[in-house]
Amino acid sequence: MSIFEYNGSALVAMVGKNCFAIASDRRLGVQLQTIATDFQRIFKIHDKLFLGLSGLGSDAQTLHQRLVFRHKLYQLREERDMKPETFASLVSAMLYEKRFGPYFCQPVIAGLGEDDKPFICTMDSIGAKELAKDFVVAGTASESLYGACESMFKPDMDHEELFETISQALVSSIDRDCLSGWGGHVYIVTPTEVTERILKGRMD
Repeated sequence: MSIFEYNGSALVAMVGKNCFAIASDRRLGVQLQTIATDFQRIFKIHDKLFLGLSGLGSDAQTLHQRLVFRHKLYQLREERDMKPETFASLVSAMLYEKRFGPYFCQPVIAGLGEDDKPFICTMDSIGAKELAKDFVVAGTASESLYGACESMFKPDMDHEELFETISQALVSSIDRDCLSGWGGHVYIVTPTEVTERILKGRMD
């Protein structure tokens, strides 16, 4: 088993019309044994920027703490929040710094940039960025997430339709993956508000 699959995870981010959604499962496991059913994989950096970390749970928590520290330094120095594109470059540089002993994480970054244009991207454990205009996925359930998102996604969805689409894609995908599951955690972000919702899934 790959070290990336040790704790299991499912992460997806999707864009709508001037909004985006980011969602993850809630299971923390040690291979096939479930340890926790309310594990946090999505972190708020600021009101319009969210970070999802799939992969090894302990590395995800460490990387999150270091990124929050770096973002706070940026806020102090620049007196403004970081743009999503800038934050993606920061994450990429931090991961590449550690390329000989990497964090076993696949980050998913989602945010609203200038003119409230949604930005999403993912990268591998050494910071090679992959940008997308529709959706990005990561984690052990990524194969079934690709299929579900590919068939359900359509451009310029409003925030309610986006929530419905990302939720259906996540729930149907984690049902097909024994290493992730136990419900879902969804954030819908518009220029004016952030909505957080918990999904109930199969509890087995």
